[in-house]
Amino acid sequence: MSSGAVVTVRLVRSFEHRNFKPVVFHGVSLDQTVQDFIQMVKEDVTTRAGLPPPFRKYGYDTMKIVHQAHGAKTNELVMSLDDDEELILRNGQTLSASGVTNETEVAFFKGEDYGLFKANPTTVW
Repeated sequence: MSSGAVVTVRLVRSFEHRNFKPVVFHGVSLDQTVQDFIQMVKEDVTTRAGLPPPFRKYGYDTMKIVHQAHGAKTNELVMSLDDDEELILRNGQTLSASGVTNETEVAFFKGEDYGLFKANPTTVW
């Protein structure tokens, strides 16, 4: 089962504008480290067809679990601002140790943007 999970990565370009694009990855090894997965996603999005250029070159550096299969969804449009300690993926851990399972959805964003938005969580539209 761990040989090929489906993981949806929500590329978050702007929290204020609720600007994000979901990208689905098939055959993800849950035994790889968070750093390896981040690197793989970064390399993939720079060349992925159909992805607008602003999403391809953005300085993503942090992942957080948004939703897991058969779990409760947040009512936040981009992602929940709660439970960072449990939900933000830590470098040095495998995806499975971080809580990622088949059909998990993770947000991929710039940590600095998230910190600013969390301090003042207002949307522009």
